[in-house]
Amino acid sequence: MQTVNMPIPSILEIGDNLTERLPSILKHAGFNNVIVYGDSYSTSLLNRSLSKNGEIHAELRTMAPGSSIYDLTNEAFNTGNPDAIAAAGGGTILDYGKYISHLIKKPFISVPTSPANDGFASATCSLLVNGKKTTVPAQVPYGVIADLTEIKKAPEPFILAGIGDLMSNITALQDCEFEMLHKNTAIHPFALMLSKKAVNSFVRTPMTDTASPVLIKELTSSLTMSGISTVISGSTAPVSGSEHLISHALDKISPQPWMHGIQTGLGAYIMAHVQDHRGERMKKVFTRTGFFDHVKKQRIPKLTLIEAIHLAPEMKPERRTFLHENHFRLKAEAFVNQDPLLQTILV
Repeated sequence: MQTVNMPIPSILEIGDNLTERLPSILKHAGFNNVIVYGDSYSTSLLNRSLSKNGEIHAELRTMAPGSSIYDLTNEAFNTGNPDAIAAAGGGTILDYGKYISHLIKKPFISVPTSPANDGFASATCSLLVNGKKTTVPAQVPYGVIADLTEIKKAPEPFILAGIGDLMSNITALQDCEFEMLHKNTAIHPFALMLSKKAVNSFVRTPMTDTASPVLIKELTSSLTMSGISTVISGSTAPVSGSEHLISHALDKISPQPWMHGIQTGLGAYIMAHVQDHRGERMKKVFTRTGFFDHVKKQRIPKLTLIEAIHLAPEMKPERRTFLHENHFRLKAEAFVNQDPLLQTILV
């Protein structure tokens, strides 16, 4: 068998108070001239760290949400020649930094401040292209520096979204098996194993308190493994299946879509029962963490969810997930209409 070389992060730091050590971590990696992008929150956080820094030259730039792919292209050509690009904040600002570094072919350092999804460790980003959110290829982060001291301050909905996104690995992996069986396609076995280990590690964690340091650390570590699995596979398949197609459809038809991880978690709960695989386990996790309680507050219309189920295959017609088969879409619709729990949390 031919040996395949795959890029994975060379810097991987998950621990407390890492933002304070950011300059020394970058210096140790050989980066002396770095542009650091931040959002309104992370900029003030980074200011404290970088202002005391005497080790590297770090230029801090603030970017507001709503930038298009064309705005980012213009920004990329105004970066000069840094050793690396870093970005600190939520998923949007990380995607901006990731894409800019991709355009100028410089290493990217990802510094997430929330655990809302696995994008901080993946090789893709979600950007505005002609006014629509579009998944765009970028590059693998050279480094992931996850400061648990900051991440545990994230609002609870962001933590619940991360849990929803991670639990969707369960149904995505079933879709991978289905697709490999029916489409004669191949998905890298190590990527599949990493995705499975990521979610299995998390479900063994005590879940009575979403602010627990143990839960936050396990969630962040597992989301990191999930993101890296997509790098190894060369696609998002190991962590993104039918449940993500439902989420993409909701993005398309809902006037104000809900958080990505909330949508994918809800989709995963439905698909786990359609696939007859670990549905009860998922129900326990979502009940214990308060995920279902949060979904209830969102007042998601049942009819909109059913519409998204039937629209899901159009989101990625080249895939062959369970929802690409009509009888499984009908099974999903029946579950939404009949599941006692969903009757209490949907409107």
